[in-house]
Amino acid sequence: MDLLRWFRFLWALGIEWDRATREDARDFMLWMKVADKPKRVHWRHRGKALSKIPPPRSGRPAPGTPNPVTGKPTVGTKYSPATRAHCETVLREFYNFHLGESTGSLLVNPFPLVRGRRLSQLGAQRDDGKKHRNRRAGLYRPTVPQRVPRRIPDEMYTKVFAGLRSHRDRALLAFWVATGARAEELLTVKQGGAVVGEQTVSVLRKGTRDHQDLAATPDAFVWLRLYQESAWKKGVPRGRHHALWWTLRRPWRPLEYDAARMMFNRAKRSPGRQLDPSRSAAHGDVPHAR
Repeated sequence: MDLLRWFRFLWALGIEWDRATREDARDFMLWMKVADKPKRVHWRHRGKALSKIPPPRSGRPAPGTPNPVTGKPTVGTKYSPATRAHCETVLREFYNFHLGESTGSLLVNPFPLVRGRRLSQLGAQRDDGKKHRNRRAGLYRPTVPQRVPRRIPDEMYTKVFAGLRSHRDRALLAFWVATGARAEELLTVKQGGAVVGEQTVSVLRKGTRDHQDLAATPDAFVWLRLYQESAWKKGVPRGRHHALWWTLRRPWRPLEYDAARMMFNRAKRSPGRQLDPSRSAAHGDVPHAR
C-alpha cells in the first residue's frame, strides 16, 4: 500500500519511479501530512450513485476521538504519524534495494538518511561495532509521538467479565489478559498446548510463525477447566491435536475471530449489565494486549 500510494502520486505528476528526485519525495511526505485519507465505500454500495448511498449512522464519535475508557482513538481522517513514518521507511528501503541492483536510471535515493546521522553511523561502526540509536532515521521521516499504554480500569473489566455468559468466554478473557497474546494467536491454540502443570499455553506467533509458551494465571486455567468439562459432556471433540476453543452449539466448529468478538457485544447487551453508554471498554473488539 505504501508503494502504491507513492506510485499514484508520481503518476499524477507524470514522473517515472526511477526518475524521482528528493524534492518529489519531500513533496510527497508533505502531501501525506495534509491530505485526507480516501473514504472506502462499503461493498454493498459499490457501483451505486452517491444519492443512493445511505448516510453514516448517527451517534458515532467524531474521527480521531479517543475512547473515554481505554484511550484508544478512533480512525482519523488524516494519515497518522506512524503511517507516514512506515511509508517513508518502506520507500527508502525500496530505493536502496534498486540502487544496489542498478535498476533503471536511478542515481540517488529520493528518501535519504539525515546527513549527520549517516556520518554517526560510520563512526559507530568504527567504535567497536556499537549501534547508533537513531541509525534508521530518514531525512523526511516524521516524528512519531510516544504512545501512552492503554488500559481498562478494574471496575470496567469487572463489568465486562460479569457480562459474559459462558465459562468459555470467561476463560478466553482471562487468558487474553494474562498472556497478552493476540486474538488470532490464542484462538489457534490446540488442546495439547494448554499445560496446566506449567501454567502455560503454546501459541503460534503471528509474525515469526514460531511456537511460544506464554505464562497464564491459575484463575485462567480454572475457567478453562470448567469450560472443557461442560464442553466435553456435550460432545465437543477431545484430543491433543484438536482446537482448544469451540462454538457453544452444534455443529461443533473451532471458534473464529468474528464469533469471539461477538461475545463482547453480547456482554454489552446483557440486561442489568450495561457498560459505558458512549463507548464501552470492550468496544466490540477482542482485546489486543501486548
